[in-house]
Amino acid sequence: MSVIESLADHWWWFLLAAVLGILEIFVPGIFLVWMAIAAGITGLLTLATGFELPYQLGTFALLAFAAVYSGRRYYEANPVESTDPNLNERTARLIGKTVTVETAIQNGQGRVRIGDSLWIARGPDTPTGGQVVVVSADGSSLNVEAVPAA
Repeated sequence: MSVIESLADHWWWFLLAAVLGILEIFVPGIFLVWMAIAAGITGLLTLATGFELPYQLGTFALLAFAAVYSGRRYYEANPVESTDPNLNERTARLIGKTVTVETAIQNGQGRVRIGDSLWIARGPDTPTGGQVVVVSADGSSLNVEAVPAA
């Protein structure tokens, strides 16, 4: 059996499918899984038909293109909803929070403490220790308002 014949064995396609599937776990991106499916189908077709290597490579290329294209269209039509849409938008996550004024807000500017961080705050004059509510963000500064009376 020559090297080319041994490369044409269907088990190599199944091995490639497994490796691509495992890589998808470690490098998620919903891309390698489609290539793994194409490799698996190519392996099945090779097992069933005994394709020569050039046909196997062509089949894999066509199936990979079709699988990636189909997967992409599926995810465009059915987007995955996030349980936390503001996960990577730190300032957006702060809107609505009541925070403590660290440096008095005077002439419309001061500092507020959120966790272990100090943020520039813009809003009505408020003494140190006062409570304000974050209503919006502008870059790295927060726009605040006085806490509404209960």
